[in-house]
Amino acid sequence: MNANLGQVLEAFVTELVDSGLYQSQSEVIREGLRLLKEREELKKLRLDELRQEIRRGSEQADRGAFVDGPEAFRQIHQRRPARRTA
Repeated sequence: MNANLGQVLEAFVTELVDSGLYQSQSEVIREGLRLLKEREELKKLRLDELRQEIRRGSEQADRGAFVDGPEAFRQIHQRRPARRTA
């Protein structure tokens, strides 16, 4: 596989190898891809959780188990620490 990283990323990879943190350019690229894969998996998990929350909220709304807008804001303001007036 060949990849053109551009000057900035290529210099960064070279810097990491020269620092002794990595043994080769391939090792740097593999580590970067592992981190990217981990980040993408985390995004997917968060998206799945959000979809579940939306589905749960939609089901609650269908049953009439929800709070109207003004009441929701009142509850939010109650939970929030009192603001200081300066």
